[in-house]
Amino acid sequence: MKGSLDEKLKMDLKRLIVEECDITIDPGEIGDDDPLFGRDARLGLDSIDALQISIAIQNRFNILIADSKQMRKVMKSMNTFADFIQPG
Repeated sequence: MKGSLDEKLKMDLKRLIVEECDITIDPGEIGDDDPLFGRDARLGLDSIDALQISIAIQNRFNILIADSKQMRKVMKSMNTFADFIQPG
């Protein structure tokens, strides 16, 4: 199943982001299409957060995201992130 269709995976990723970045928001409040980075992003994630998330993804899913440009593209939204983790 494609990651963007897997509600459990998306919630797991939302929890991972909240925990790793020490954000005080309910993971359920993160929209699947909301931008995760940039001025319009509700979470206000930055490059340090991206590094923390990439390490957590490597540890949990054994997936390496070494390039910061790739990370920004992968983490455009929760749906793009989930599709990267689980392409389907």
